[in-house]
Amino acid sequence: MVLPELRGAPYLRLCNPPATPAPGQGRFAMSTPTSHSAAPTEHSHDGAISAIAATTAIAAIPAIASLADAAFTQRVQHAIDHKTKPLGALGRLEQLALRIACILGQDKPVLQQPQMLVFAADHGLAARGVSAYPVDVTWQMVENFMAGGAAVSVLARQHGLALNVVDCGVARDFPAREQDPDDKLPQPGQPRLWRRKLGYGTRDCSQGPAMTATECAMALRNGSALVRQLPGNALLLGEMGIGNTSSASLLLARLCGEPLAEVTGAGTGLDAAGLARKIGVLQEVLQLHAQATQPLDALAAMGGFEVATMVGAVLQAAAERRVIVVDGFITTAAVLVASRLQPAVLERCVFSHRSGEPGHVRMLAHLGAEPLLDWQLRLGEGSGAALAWPLLVSACAMLGEMASFAQAGVSTRSEEA
Repeated sequence: MVLPELRGAPYLRLCNPPATPAPGQGRFAMSTPTSHSAAPTEHSHDGAISAIAATTAIAAIPAIASLADAAFTQRVQHAIDHKTKPLGALGRLEQLALRIACILGQDKPVLQQPQMLVFAADHGLAARGVSAYPVDVTWQMVENFMAGGAAVSVLARQHGLALNVVDCGVARDFPAREQDPDDKLPQPGQPRLWRRKLGYGTRDCSQGPAMTATECAMALRNGSALVRQLPGNALLLGEMGIGNTSSASLLLARLCGEPLAEVTGAGTGLDAAGLARKIGVLQEVLQLHAQATQPLDALAAMGGFEVATMVGAVLQAAAERRVIVVDGFITTAAVLVASRLQPAVLERCVFSHRSGEPGHVRMLAHLGAEPLLDWQLRLGEGSGAALAWPLLVSACAMLGEMASFAQAGVSTRSEEA
């Protein structure tokens, strides 16, 4: 049975199976979608991707070119250097302004209709006690987002961010409401609920793959299609899902070779005994899926529906040259996967903060990212991205509105000398 949200939806074009896996894609397949309860026929009994999964979902992964343009970069840097200030006096705000200008390809960039996307889903692995909170918290927080009471809700309102909540696989159905944009346009300023459910949570990845290759491919497609529906030139990433720090740690360990015990944190607040139990469970998962070494294989085996949907959204936003504002550990894990598929994704990203999760520090280092804030945030939801947003607005205002020495009639240092 196909879930109602997917019934009648067009599927991605398939290409012929290559003789060897395409770089960064592994043996990742698409086939006719199956129900969540169906046996994952694309995987063998031990969780490894089987030879049946040889077809590559090329249509889900847009080509993303580098933004490198030396002449443009030099022109913008010259404009920044000749503002009425000592050279480099605005520090990292100048670097941020240059980055946004290069992403958007505008000498005087203007951020328009910023979209905050909070991807939500449940994880079967949560049944193994890897979180201090019950899985019901996922759907309860979605309701809190929609009611306007969550941290990201408050910050989105404060900064004029359109809040989009995406049900990628929450283990509960949500009643129809005014904010359902698939039926009609919501009221301005109201959060929107997008129904892109692929299942009622992933499977327990300590027993087998979290999702089939088909479900993973559908998640990528859903994320890409959703971004195409949204206006604006900036995308802020957020997430909600009890147990999803486990997925982030697993993806980091597998794709970057980091020791799992050193990149696994307390998540929502596990005590020492709980953290030790979590690490033990994740070691089992990593061993079970030892053959899932390519990005999409690892994502299907150990990721979450919200992470996979986010990967699709990141790829599409990068292809459209939107500014991508990355939140914390889990959203960075999605960017990690996306960047292993298309490295130029990173040129479109602004990393908002360095979280309190130990794995986030190492993940940022692997991506060569220097976040804007270091406030020991570990809430998720997109809260860090929302907090950093005013810095992006200020960077654009500086570049677009601040006078040059010539415009203001102010002497330069050389003239004073």
